[in-house]
Amino acid sequence: MTNSERQQFYSNIEHFWADLYNEEYALYDLYEVKEVEVKKIRLATECVGKIFYKVAHLLRNIPDEALLEMGYPKETLHFLRLKTLDAESVIARFDFIPHVGSYKCIEMNADTPTFIKELFVVNEHICNAFGMENPNAGMEPLLKSTIRKSVAQSIFSPNAHIVFTAHDQNIEDYYTTLYLMQFVPHAKFTSLSQLQIQRGIGLFDENGKRVDLLYRPTFPIENLLMDEDDEQNKIGLWLLELVEQNLLTILNPPSAFLLQNKAVQAVIWGLHEERNAFFTADEHEWIAEYFLPTYLEEQPFIEKGMRYVKKPVFGREGDTVEIYDAGGQLLKEDKQKSYLQYPKVYQQYIEQPKTTFQSEKGTQTGELLVGSFLISGKPAANGLRVGGMITNNLSYYLPIGMKKR
Repeated sequence: MTNSERQQFYSNIEHFWADLYNEEYALYDLYEVKEVEVKKIRLATECVGKIFYKVAHLLRNIPDEALLEMGYPKETLHFLRLKTLDAESVIARFDFIPHVGSYKCIEMNADTPTFIKELFVVNEHICNAFGMENPNAGMEPLLKSTIRKSVAQSIFSPNAHIVFTAHDQNIEDYYTTLYLMQFVPHAKFTSLSQLQIQRGIGLFDENGKRVDLLYRPTFPIENLLMDEDDEQNKIGLWLLELVEQNLLTILNPPSAFLLQNKAVQAVIWGLHEERNAFFTADEHEWIAEYFLPTYLEEQPFIEKGMRYVKKPVFGREGDTVEIYDAGGQLLKEDKQKSYLQYPKVYQQYIEQPKTTFQSEKGTQTGELLVGSFLISGKPAANGLRVGGMITNNLSYYLPIGMKKR
């Protein structure tokens, strides 16, 4: 592969970020998958999704103290209990590690998952270029119809003002948002910096028009909480108040933030370990198959002499993640430490399979992580990131394809 081949290929895909942070991101290479594996990933996605959805109902009904212990910010407790849509999350993504013929879920990004355009659009282009079949064929119409349905469920008037928002300086966030916005007729884009909020009254766009539905595909609630204006007004909290007061609807819905917390997996594993009747026999089997032991303390791993991963209950892109050996000694850590303020969860460490791939730097070896989308509870597109032991924002996107029948 030559650099110019890759650049020419990606320059033909409109509004796509083939490079990020001045580094190669989307590889001009293809990892061959078998149909049976794609089906296994979809089954894992469906089963794990059902477990998370079931637990959401439980979490909305537990005492405040339990939610605070899990690391939810105090200011979000009323917000967390809102159920505004049939689906707990419109667009969610699981991260899986292939393991002993199956797949283990290491986390769910229920609130603001990225990797959307890569799997729903770009993968098709690269499969065509390499003469392969696209495992994600037919998934974009599902995404489109689901977004439209969720928007329709969320508005109460045909004249509702629908605004999509993102940091317009961040190319990945901006183009991801524009991609999703095209599925919603009459929606418009307003950058986060141009939205105006009046406490207890409403949210307004740059023209002073009141917003009925705010779609924020890439702006996480935990970041929103820290938002203040020039007078130190907590405008992020004001926005949550508007949602609680029925003065604004947001997508993903509040329940997506409820499931975003990585401590949810500790709750799931705890109920499974005690064989709690909350889960059926089948559901216990799914948890044993697809989940990893996850706790709110490291002690169980120290006692058993097992390697483990320590991560903040809220956090993204490997930021603040640490890997420990069986004796509790630090093996590897991400340089970025943006989420130190949050409580941590401790999860069994398992190795990611390695593969070689072609990049502009030549042949490289990296560790594979499977991303798999759950669209309103239905399994959808999946694909691969490849990088170091901790998958971070410098990991590559590695397209996948199947041999043509």
